[in-house]
Amino acid sequence: MKQPEDDFIITVTAEFVKVEHPERETETLFWNDLEAILLINTDSGPWLPDIWLTLAGNDSGCMIPHGTKGFEQVYDIVSKYKGFDFENVTRSMTSTNNAEFLLWTKP
Repeated sequence: MKQPEDDFIITVTAEFVKVEHPERETETLFWNDLEAILLINTDSGPWLPDIWLTLAGNDSGCMIPHGTKGFEQVYDIVSKYKGFDFENVTRSMTSTNNAEFLLWTKP
């Protein structure tokens, strides 16, 4: 059965992350511009993605839905950042509320 996350295309290179959305403009974040990492939970599931890995820069950013092919690859990269908050990952994955969970900020 096709899931809503199947419509997203994630591209990861040494320089950037690109997310192609089915209904929004393509988002690109260069790794050097990364300022913060969050998990954003919504109550949109199961018909729409409800957990988003969010990479925020000063003038750019991208949102990757949990369950998308490529999510784990990006998560594996960012979870190695010094100071990454694994407790907030657990809080996000066990939450059913609309909420934001800060995982990392640039020192």
